[in-house]
Amino acid sequence: MPTTHTGTWFCGKVEIEVTGAPEGMGYCHCASCRAWSAGPVNAFTLWKPDNVRTTKGKDLLGKFARSPNSVRKFCTVCGGHLLTDHPEWGVTDVFAAVIPDLDFVPGVHVNYAETVLPMHDGLPKFRDFPAEIGGSGEQVPE
Repeated sequence: MPTTHTGTWFCGKVEIEVTGAPEGMGYCHCASCRAWSAGPVNAFTLWKPDNVRTTKGKDLLGKFARSPNSVRKFCTVCGGHLLTDHPEWGVTDVFAAVIPDLDFVPGVHVNYAETVLPMHDGLPKFRDFPAEIGGSGEQVPE
């Protein structure tokens, strides 16, 4: 039986379930994620879209697409940010804070060239993205 984690955000009107294991976890340092999350870094968990399901409040989801590969979804009641669909990469980013019972084990930093919060944790730090998903693959020092 696959592991299922339930997540909700701020007002509790929207609830999601993620099933199985994430495809990856890490931190994004890009200006766009920082602005959207209102924080110096965004902790992400990436899931296959079929493993992410809205179980409550689907009609309350709003969306904003600054780019075709980042369709951000939020609660229209409280404004809480929930997840971002990345159709070009075939994954959905569920913000780590939305699923508190998931053991968050980051493996990478992306867009580290834009960081405003240097993190010295020994994880790989990509200037932009790994080459496998269209980035330069260039790593930068801590």
